[in-house]
Amino acid sequence: MVDGLFTNDPIVAQNFFLEIDGEVISTLISVSGLDIEVSVSRSKQSGSGGVLQEVKGLGSATQTSDLQLSRVAPLDSTSDKLWNWFNEIRGTGLVATDRAGQRKNGSIVLYDTARNEVARFNFFNSWPSKISTDQLSVESTDVVKESITLVIERLERVK
Repeated sequence: MVDGLFTNDPIVAQNFFLEIDGEVISTLISVSGLDIEVSVSRSKQSGSGGVLQEVKGLGSATQTSDLQLSRVAPLDSTSDKLWNWFNEIRGTGLVATDRAGQRKNGSIVLYDTARNEVARFNFFNSWPSKISTDQLSVESTDVVKESITLVIERLERVK
């Protein structure tokens, strides 16, 4: 075996789904914001010979981006679980006393062509803050897509 050569197929970003509380609620077209980053603390001090230098260390928390999801718009928004969740939050607001009930845990799950799970990103304490529909045009034959912003508090890749 030669070092550096693939010994298995790479992940192909083609089949991926949104799970909320363990249930697949939507097929996705695209996902961005799968960024896992730790914060950096910085301090300045005098080094050897009095030269000012910057020392960098691990910060106090990880930083998490919002997830940006794209999907085909559902035919009936009233029976769509994501739309129902969004409308509940939009109608009542985020109630501080019901934090666990309105914020949900979920996953972005990637599958290979044989329908085997090949990667999973778990997110925690999420809620949909925005759903936007693509521009409509009589000249287009494309499917109507929605872009969804999910606010999340933590993200981890577990597979």
